[in-house]
Amino acid sequence: MITVNTADGVGLIELHRPERRNALDIATCRQLVEATEQVRADGARAVVVAGEGPAFCSGADFGEVYGDEFLEALYAALHAVADLPVPVVAAVTGPAIGAGLQLALACDLRVAAPEAVFALPTARLGLAVDPWTIERLVQIAGGGTARSLLLACATVDAATAHARGLADTLGDRDAALALAADIATMAPLTLAYNKRTANAFGRGGQTADDVVAGLQAEFAACWTASDIAEGRAARVEKRTPVFQGR
Repeated sequence: MITVNTADGVGLIELHRPERRNALDIATCRQLVEATEQVRADGARAVVVAGEGPAFCSGADFGEVYGDEFLEALYAALHAVADLPVPVVAAVTGPAIGAGLQLALACDLRVAAPEAVFALPTARLGLAVDPWTIERLVQIAGGGTARSLLLACATVDAATAHARGLADTLGDRDAALALAADIATMAPLTLAYNKRTANAFGRGGQTADDVVAGLQAEFAACWTASDIAEGRAARVEKRTPVFQGR
């Protein structure tokens, strides 16, 4: 089960399978896709993904993992999170293992509590993650950490994850919500452009010309939006800007 709440521009998507340590099954993955659609409809400007209880997400539910239907549901869910046009923060307040680490990687930022641990033990299980996941892991945490997780099946604690860039900051769920609340006050068009550009150019190889052209158009739109005038006025008036996303 997944619950969704949006308040003051912050959407909270929470996994509720504490009896399974929030492991992902087909139904939960499909609900996660629906949850991303709901926070978009609710107008969330930032989103937090969290897990109920002592685990963020312990991985895939092994009762369903060995089938094409699960893989399709899992990757649909991961890409639904990654493709949200607003920043997404993972509140990693416990283990993020296997598919749980993939879910944390699908988010833009990760706040790790002291009890958080990260692992991707696919080689111990005869499983594998897709190239997108490995590419994103390398982009976020670097090649050394990626190889440690993938080839040695290492377990990375919160402090190490923070030192290596896998976690952006250390803190509990409240810290993740506070970060999202701050992000929700920022200029939506700029954030959406920044996120899409970071995702496009963070990959190896050449970015397609049509993608670059689209990003250039978004860049230009940021400079002609009403929000730029609001930002300028707020600075002159020494107040917090109120951005409208237009």
